[in-house]
Amino acid sequence: MTRFAKMTFAGVAALGGLGIGSALAHHSAAMFDDQVEMELTGVVTEFDYLNPHSWLYVDVTGEDGSVTTWGFETDDPSRLRRQGVTPTYWEPGDMVTVITNPLRDGRPAGHLVGAIKADGVTFGDTDGLVPPVQE
Repeated sequence: MTRFAKMTFAGVAALGGLGIGSALAHHSAAMFDDQVEMELTGVVTEFDYLNPHSWLYVDVTGEDGSVTTWGFETDDPSRLRRQGVTPTYWEPGDMVTVITNPLRDGRPAGHLVGAIKADGVTFGDTDGLVPPVQE
């Protein structure tokens, strides 16, 4: 192997190593509190079906009448499609009840554990969830 080839190989290997570290760091779920599960009910405002993670946004009305938009991170589109979830699976206006592992820092977001729509269609782990009442 020539000196140039050895240097090229070493450079490619180093860059590949950096990419692996970034990929592993990206897939950390440390920001979510997996010891806490919250159940929230609200109205879907948006479903971003995109890489590297899709996001479901739901307006949740509190007991005081205030509305907070929650974001729920879920899988990438290729995994979602294998589970039967398409870009129109959740539509704005759908009533949904979700189970989430919330963010540790208290912001209104979390990892989507499971969800059930008013029509009874489910996603993920929905043990104990009852469909919300469509208003």
